Amino acid sequence: MKKVVKFGGSSLASAEQFKKAGDIIRADRERKFVVPSAPGKRSPDDTKVTDMLYACYALAEEGQEFKTELQAIRNRYQEIIDGLELQLSLDKEFQEIEKNFREKAGSDYAASRGEYLNGIVMASYLGYEFVDAAEAVLFGPDGEFDSEETNRRLRERLQNTEAAVIPGFYGAYADGTVKTFSRGGSDITGSIVARAIKANVYENWTDVSGFLIADPRIIYKPEGIETITYKELRELSYMGATVLHEDAIFPVRREGIPINIRNTNAPEDNGTWIVESTCQKPKYVITGIAGKKGFCSVNIDKDMMNSEIGFGRKVLQAFEENGISFEHVPSGIDTMTVFVHQDEFMHKEQQVVSAIHRLAEPDHIEIEGDLALIAVVGRGMKSTRGTAGRIFSALAHANVNVKMIDQGSSELNIIIGVANSDFESAIKAIYDIFVRIQL
Repeated sequence: MKKVVKFGGSSLASAEQFKKAGDIIRADRERKFVVPSAPGKRSPDDTKVTDMLYACYALAEEGQEFKTELQAIRNRYQEIIDGLELQLSLDKEFQEIEKNFREKAGSDYAASRGEYLNGIVMASYLGYEFVDAAEAVLFGPDGEFDSEETNRRLRERLQNTEAAVIPGFYGAYADGTVKTFSRGGSDITGSIVARAIKANVYENWTDVSGFLIADPRIIYKPEGIETITYKELRELSYMGATVLHEDAIFPVRREGIPINIRNTNAPEDNGTWIVESTCQKPKYVITGIAGKKGFCSVNIDKDMMNSEIGFGRKVLQAFEENGISFEHVPSGIDTMTVFVHQDEFMHKEQQVVSAIHRLAEPDHIEIEGDLALIAVVGRGMKSTRGTAGRIFSALAHANVNVKMIDQGSSELNIIIGVANSDFESAIKAIYDIFVRIQL
């Protein structure tokens, strides 16, 4: 078996955290490919190395002196090196970074150095080979990640490598210019490496023991999720649940490689398994609850709408013409509702209304703002009768008025629209009816 292990910034913020990661890697001989993030915060009031690099480069870009800021970054790494008792010098690397900063190599280059340097430290600590991600993770001329060429290059580069450290977060254009993924991109790198070496498992080590059924800022000590499918995770991630960068799902999903979210500070915990499919019966009917505030609904009424061919297309064209994407489009016989992000829509609302009248000739349009959408997700709902009824009953008991309900044909999720002010109450009510009652 081969395992790819990715460690987040909080897992590598200090020498103490590095040692925890090292113990985890050495505890399993199958953990031979390591993807590190840049050092994160050592305490709540600390600064991530990536943010320090951005600030340092901003000075360089403005033509100001930045040696003091660069030295502070250097001190962070030296503190880790000394704590690990390594005979390692990063003098050459920092000289190169200073030179490139003065030559204005770009903010992507600057940000990537956090992972690059941490990769060198990790490789030295483990005795593994260091593989610069810029050698094999490729971006096209348009800045889009080239998945197939990257997979070919990385597979070729690692095929005869026994053990390696590959920094996360960045790659390069064909000419060698460094390009980063979005924030959280180290998750993506780990997934890319797992695909390239055809790993059996991709372990993603962070500071939490996997996914929780609901947001702990709303639910006190929510239950953890033992197993979740890629589809369920996609639904929850889209509605705001964050532990893993959602783009990290696709490379491993294509190969059927499971992801295991683990806690560096509690390695004995099983964490959450993310799988393609499973016959394991979920502990609860629902797998998770997630949601977002800040939506508005555009309600369009027209008699005999259902018999008018192309009505829906005409309505959505009005949004497309104004560059606005929609979230959900529930409809009835004579009504159609389009849910959109309020901050995106509010500045163009009258243009959209005018366009709908011009294109679809409705009888009436009504806009309602300050709404929230909540996704109740779970593969267990498909085989359980009365799930929607239990949700409505719980919300009614909590005095929450339901503005909208939309269930996909897969029966994997139910989307509920409520007022922003009812958001937390609704999530608590749904959690209580499906989880707390069964505890």
